[in-house]
Amino acid sequence: MKNLMLRGLPALALGLLPLFTAALPAHADLEAAPASVTTAAEPSAVRVPLPLFDAIDRLPVAAEHREGYVQTLYKHWNRGLNATDGCDTRKEVILAEALEAPQTAAGCKLTGGSWRSAYDNVVVTDAARLDVDHFVPLAEVYDSEQTPWTAARREAYANDQASPDTLIAVSAASNRSKADKDPAEWLPSNGAYHCTYAATWVGTRLRWDLAVDENERQALLGLAEDCPTTTVAYEPAP
Repeated sequence: MKNLMLRGLPALALGLLPLFTAALPAHADLEAAPASVTTAAEPSAVRVPLPLFDAIDRLPVAAEHREGYVQTLYKHWNRGLNATDGCDTRKEVILAEALEAPQTAAGCKLTGGSWRSAYDNVVVTDAARLDVDHFVPLAEVYDSEQTPWTAARREAYANDQASPDTLIAVSAASNRSKADKDPAEWLPSNGAYHCTYAATWVGTRLRWDLAVDENERQALLGLAEDCPTTTVAYEPAP
């Protein structure tokens, strides 16, 4: 942690980075440090990955504002990417992240299949025991909106499948443990996932132009000290 104070300074060399590179893998590999946040619109043209410290330096810092928050401000789940498949966003994420695909019956009823929950490294074999988590929880998003979002933008975040990282299928137990906590308050029990967790958290905030408070920023910088090779790539949300 000896470099923490120095690393908190803005990274002056970012302007020298090239503009584009290939996309990085999403959060399926629990051992991999990098995390990427990209849109589906331009899969072959994404921004170069930033070192985690430099990505943190791009986050605006502001006090949180929870007053007035209710979950219903963020409409979810909507009809998903395929309005004709009978599956809402939640079910589509579960299907996309399956290690072994479940059987799908009428009404998008899922049976069988298997998933690995990144937060606790648990294999789940019943879709009913999965939660689809908003990586940055909805209450945290509300806290961090720099100006109040429209209802349409809130719905877009709550159902964002254009990025592989905004939504993640995890065990219900791990998601309930996380609740609406930020990395200063909660980290996954799966220590091997901490670097990817930090990178994905930062990338999602950058994608959606969300601020962090000072405690959260310091926690992220502390994680970055332990993740020297971790990078973040993101595309701003439309």
